[in-house]
Amino acid sequence: MTTTITAPAGRHAAVAPAPIPDVSNHISLKQTAANSLTMAYRGILKIKHNPEQLFDVTVQPILFTALFAYIFGGSIGGSVSAYLPILIPGILVQTVVLSSVTTGTQLREDMDKGVFDRFKSLPIARISALAGALLADMVRYGLASVLTVIVGICIGYRPDGGLAGVVGAMLVVVFCSFAVSWVWALVGVTGKSAAAVQGISMMIMFPLTFMSGAFSPVEKMPGWLQGIDKANPVYYMVNTARDLMNGTGVTANLGWSLIGSVVVIAIFAPLTLRAYMRHA
Repeated sequence: MTTTITAPAGRHAAVAPAPIPDVSNHISLKQTAANSLTMAYRGILKIKHNPEQLFDVTVQPILFTALFAYIFGGSIGGSVSAYLPILIPGILVQTVVLSSVTTGTQLREDMDKGVFDRFKSLPIARISALAGALLADMVRYGLASVLTVIVGICIGYRPDGGLAGVVGAMLVVVFCSFAVSWVWALVGVTGKSAAAVQGISMMIMFPLTFMSGAFSPVEKMPGWLQGIDKANPVYYMVNTARDLMNGTGVTANLGWSLIGSVVVIAIFAPLTLRAYMRHA
């Protein structure tokens, strides 16, 4: 008697690869914080291995400070020394705020490269990759702030607000830029490509920065432009930095800057987290 052995159906059929399991559920708050710090350290290491990422916070403040001081100092301030109290706080705000655009660009690049897909297979909080990126960028903001002030001092700027005023202005600008980075993080998560994210961000930030009075007193602008500036958050950041660094002290500009930053975080942080959890 002959026995026929039949192979099970579908034995030689192609098997679809199993999806990457998401093992990030039930992560404690303590572990989430630790994972976020680890991801922030990863972001700093990326800067170490790719130093060109620091060009916008190292080369840019040097070039802008020198160019604006020696080209426009005489026509706007009457002299370079008289223009520096106007220029240096403005350069500080411009450098740090524009560098916040990098947050969204790098997030989009990581998502396009599938980096976040690999993170989903690790026993870490999913939100830690986003939180770590935002924390690492605050290191860049601090570096940009310090370098801008050093360059200003080297060319003759002497802040009347002293060390306390300079440090206070730096902290306010870094916090406000952290708030703005949530906007660009949302654009990065929902954008089509890193180039598109950068293009959209710069198209918005450049007009807001130049309109803010960072390089020229707002009082010399047309009336309709001065009215628009009253709703421009960068305008209050620039005025706050000038008040603190030039010895005017604490004014209403500081309150508007902090309130505006808290409102931006309250609106855009939940939107960014929701979009991130859906796309990442």
